[in-house]
Amino acid sequence: MVSKACYVAAYRRKLEELAALPGMELTLLVPPYWRTGQRQAPLEPGYDQGYRMVVEDPALNGSFHLHFYRGLPALIRSLRPHLVHIDEEPYDFVSYHALRAARGVAQRVLFFTWQNIPRRLPFPFGWFEGTVLRGVHGAIAGNRDAAAILRAKGYCRPLYIIPQFGIDPKLFAPQDDPEAPEQFTPQRPFRVGFSGRLVEEKGLLTLLRAVAGLEGPWELRFLGDGPLRPRLLEEAAALGVGDRVRMLGNVPSDSVPEHLRDLDVLVNPSLTWRRGRTQWKEQFGRSLVEAMACGVPVVGSDSGEIPNVIGEAGLVAPESDVVALQASLQRLMDDPALRRELGERGRRRVLEHYTQQRIAQQTYQCYQQLLESA
Repeated sequence: MVSKACYVAAYRRKLEELAALPGMELTLLVPPYWRTGQRQAPLEPGYDQGYRMVVEDPALNGSFHLHFYRGLPALIRSLRPHLVHIDEEPYDFVSYHALRAARGVAQRVLFFTWQNIPRRLPFPFGWFEGTVLRGVHGAIAGNRDAAAILRAKGYCRPLYIIPQFGIDPKLFAPQDDPEAPEQFTPQRPFRVGFSGRLVEEKGLLTLLRAVAGLEGPWELRFLGDGPLRPRLLEEAAALGVGDRVRMLGNVPSDSVPEHLRDLDVLVNPSLTWRRGRTQWKEQFGRSLVEAMACGVPVVGSDSGEIPNVIGEAGLVAPESDVVALQASLQRLMDDPALRRELGERGRRRVLEHYTQQRIAQQTYQCYQQLLESA
């Protein structure tokens, strides 16, 4: 498997689960760090049992679309794997390079994609993508829109819809003895939360305006940071609710479950967003799955994959609709039985679909089917 994302230790929990399945011998190629601007995010320790991890600094580290591993062809020749899993988008050079390296050596090659917005790719990226789509034997799409886009581009080989990574249900778990007030008070207000980057496309101004209209005591918590933070504070002050908005900033990843468990509802109000050439639509909504695993009710917009992730385990409102989002939140605020029911449904849904173990099993089944067709 070739995956820059796996510098994050928690993501490699899926690899441990994969490696434990019958007949699996797994090697991961991963960078020692990933560069974002001037910042280097190092390879995190842990979750490295049961498989081999090869660490190589890729050429053009930090370039999503142009990075590649010089040592990958030699590694593939030495391993002679039955299958090469390129955990990258098909239009990135690393995918094209890995496909070329695997030809004549590996029996099967597949890639992963999150891309849920149709795009006309400039040269050479469109050419990379076309070559990869014609040359691989299978593909995994992280959401339904991405799968539909691959089919629209003429990809006709096996295609599986599986999220890239899941969560650890032992880490993201409900409180043993949850505090569940029947009535909210100024001393114990209704706690509404958001977890993620504070950016415009996440629909956070819609969330703030919706919460500001709730009847009863409430508190809005933002877990994360980003360029929209000053505007959110200004808007809260203009609405006269600045004292009810808490900016918690970025917190260590192992502290996130504790913060989620302290909420009465988590909201992902994402927008389908376009500014100039920049387009974005929610590809998955990981914070929703984390909150659901903690037994916290969730509300999401209908952007991208969010409704499919939530299913019957939460509430969905039209994106950018302040009135509809406010109504969903008011309903939860006023109905403790509904909060309990949705919290239980969410936990069950995560255990059925979104744990690292479950996603590893689905990926393993994908491998088996591709290899049986070899």
